[in-house]
Amino acid sequence: MATILIDKLLSACVKQGASDIHITVGQPPVFRLHGRMRKLETKVLEPDDTVALMKSISPDRCQRELQEMGSADFGFAFGDQARFRVSVFKQRGNIAMVLRQIPNDKLTPEQLGLTDAIIQCVMRPRGLFLVTGPTGSGKSTTLASLINYINETVDHHIITIEDPIEFYHEHKKSTINQREIGVDTPSFSDAIRRALRQDPDVILVGEMRDLETIEAAITAAETGHVVFGTLHTNSAQGTINRIIDAFPGNLQDQIRTQLSTSIIGVLAQTLLPRVGGGRVAAYETLLVTPAIANLIRENKTFRINSAIQTGAKFGMQLMDDALFDLWKREICIVEDVLTKAHRPDDLAKRIVAAQQGLEAPKTGLNDE
Repeated sequence: MATILIDKLLSACVKQGASDIHITVGQPPVFRLHGRMRKLETKVLEPDDTVALMKSISPDRCQRELQEMGSADFGFAFGDQARFRVSVFKQRGNIAMVLRQIPNDKLTPEQLGLTDAIIQCVMRPRGLFLVTGPTGSGKSTTLASLINYINETVDHHIITIEDPIEFYHEHKKSTINQREIGVDTPSFSDAIRRALRQDPDVILVGEMRDLETIEAAITAAETGHVVFGTLHTNSAQGTINRIIDAFPGNLQDQIRTQLSTSIIGVLAQTLLPRVGGGRVAAYETLLVTPAIANLIRENKTFRINSAIQTGAKFGMQLMDDALFDLWKREICIVEDVLTKAHRPDDLAKRIVAAQQGLEAPKTGLNDE
């Protein structure tokens, strides 16, 4: 019964282009479609239903982990239609699941709206490139696209370290090895350290969760590899601060120096509903110039935002300028743009001025 049901759910999800399936006791399955939650017109799920659905797709090791820890994560392929990243967990004593759809086809950097400046940045021989943003902002999609671009363009050895593996990559021009936490390796930091002995050109670190992982990633970037990582930060300036703040005070000066020489760029992103359906990403782009490296080294990160603003000629952009642009090009409506803005009041003033036919000053940036 459950396998028939799960297959139906998964194919409906792929067909409708839903990003997530939510399964919990007391209501029918729910799809997240273009950012909105939609209940399916089917039966309300009982405790037995959610257990059966969980068992029909969860590997044994994850069922054990669910019993011991109360939750488990894994990825699985639904035929050749799509992959899903699954989080199974207990709530009020019952089993619940959220399945995130990972499309099989990787979008090109152009389709995602990534600029040439970003592509040039990730094609450099070494350095740390971070893609950041809240959960569900499309970080995995962006990274898969950049990795695929490298894979199609140059003959590199690419190692990905993920929890769980999301996009599957084939060997193209590059050789690509994908390691899953808990299956192929015990932890991110261990896998990065071992990767250095595996002759990599590019290392993708799925999540930079802890001090050890951040430290290992910076070291790998310093020793002549391109390292991609993700963090749950909303802005480029916030990302730099988050990394430095992860270290104890007595190490922060040393980390500032290491980071200033190893980091090459930060792409902070968010997803918005697109007028006419679907979603579109807005990007804040920081490309580390010698001047910005100095700001990091000298603990003047509060000036990074104004450096991004004056760095437009290098391809840099602040999130609020990207959002203003999406509104101006009529890709997104004003309400959606303002909910994602870092400085909604400033952006609102600027939009009002533009509506009145005056080009307002750019987002007010005082060095805070």
